[in-house]
Amino acid sequence: MKYEPVIGLEVHAELFTKSKMFCGCEVVDSITARPNRYICPVCTGQPGALPVLNKKAIELAVRVGLALGCQIHTESIFARKNYFYPDLPKGYQISQYDQPLATDGKMQIETEAGIKEVRIRRVHLEEDTGKLSHADAHSFIDYNRSGVPLLEIVTEPDLRSPEEVRAYATKLHAILRYLGVNSGDMEKGVIRFEANVSVREEGSDQLNPRTEIKNLNSFRALTLGTEYEIQRQSEVYAQGGLVEQQTLGFNEATGKTYSQRGKESAHDYRYFPEPDLPPLVLDSAWIQAIRASLPELPEAKIRRFMEQYLLTPQEARLLTSEQALADYFEDVVSRSKSRAKTVSSWIAGEFIRNMNDLNIDVTKIPVPSDDFAQLIDMVSEKTVSGSSGKVVLAEMFKNGGKPDQIVKEKGLGQVSDQGFIQDAVMKVLNDNTSEVEKYLAGKDTLLQWFTGQVARATKGKADPNVTKELLVKALEERRE
Repeated sequence: MKYEPVIGLEVHAELFTKSKMFCGCEVVDSITARPNRYICPVCTGQPGALPVLNKKAIELAVRVGLALGCQIHTESIFARKNYFYPDLPKGYQISQYDQPLATDGKMQIETEAGIKEVRIRRVHLEEDTGKLSHADAHSFIDYNRSGVPLLEIVTEPDLRSPEEVRAYATKLHAILRYLGVNSGDMEKGVIRFEANVSVREEGSDQLNPRTEIKNLNSFRALTLGTEYEIQRQSEVYAQGGLVEQQTLGFNEATGKTYSQRGKESAHDYRYFPEPDLPPLVLDSAWIQAIRASLPELPEAKIRRFMEQYLLTPQEARLLTSEQALADYFEDVVSRSKSRAKTVSSWIAGEFIRNMNDLNIDVTKIPVPSDDFAQLIDMVSEKTVSGSSGKVVLAEMFKNGGKPDQIVKEKGLGQVSDQGFIQDAVMKVLNDNTSEVEKYLAGKDTLLQWFTGQVARATKGKADPNVTKELLVKALEERRE
């Protein structure tokens, strides 16, 4: 029996605001800030404290709803979601339930089978909880995060594989960063994924009991947790068992999900309208002004990069994966004499390799765009070789400096002098007679190897085109 996964995703994203959702407390880094220093009677649920809406949080939420093609409702209602948990100081969470801010959106993702549309059920506002930590036999609560504006984005159960789940999550992550509403820093918990997973017989349209995997804070955890739960549920049904609706955690060390509690239904939370907040009423003109301020989003930017710069879909997707990278690419292109394709190749290759090796955030690129453009032009104009250009770029990343100065200081200028290169060619051929015999016997691919050996012997200074010409000539003379 084959089983088909049915997956819906809930994404919780903290919004980029200076103050919390319903009070004036500062929003701080919950990892580095001293615990329980940025709190007040409102966000800790003290008797008599009254919430006041954060207008900036509403604006950012509307931006997301519009970017996802949602219908923005001019009137929405906040509700109390009642449940007990130590990190929820009021004993309830202010959220939205049956009248959310935005509904009926959609997002297109790329799958192996082609483009797929994922429906967005709702986008609504709520407040974040505190942070609960455990050590030995003790538990600790930090309420700095309590009350931080939180946006929940809920899909319909349209996803059918862990790969589709990852594609959706990756694209949404990029959109939130493009919109400037969330940092996307998953390690700090500012964006968290929750996968609702069920399986059914292939070809069936039945929806079976689902499990919810909570607080997945990386694409890897999201993918592995979903994969494991699909396998686990499939095995339960194959053995004649029933899947219990429950809330799960995921242990990355073991690669397995584990039960946390029985999965609640909506009525368990006893939702009712928040009595201390009136209905949220938005002006249509304000919504349109927010729509007009939206930036060019990844999908549109991909299409433009392909048309304007003649890039492949893969090249365009890489460059637009982060807005900061896309902006940097366009800035380099505007300053360089080289083709956009050449700039793209440099960024996709050595540039990103250096970024990864040094663990540099894309928003903190240390190489000025005009310096990078100059280096690319120096390679294109054969002032330096490609291999020397890589050395220069690595130096620019690690210690800074202008490319022409680095070339001069390190003696990396490319040499086209035939006498200098001829000496290196003859030495390489004389030192590698067995390879010469193999080349003359028909192994033409060794020409590239000989070229590399000359480049190594000249420390990357030899012009590769001149090198290749002199190598071919010298080898043919040996054939005679």
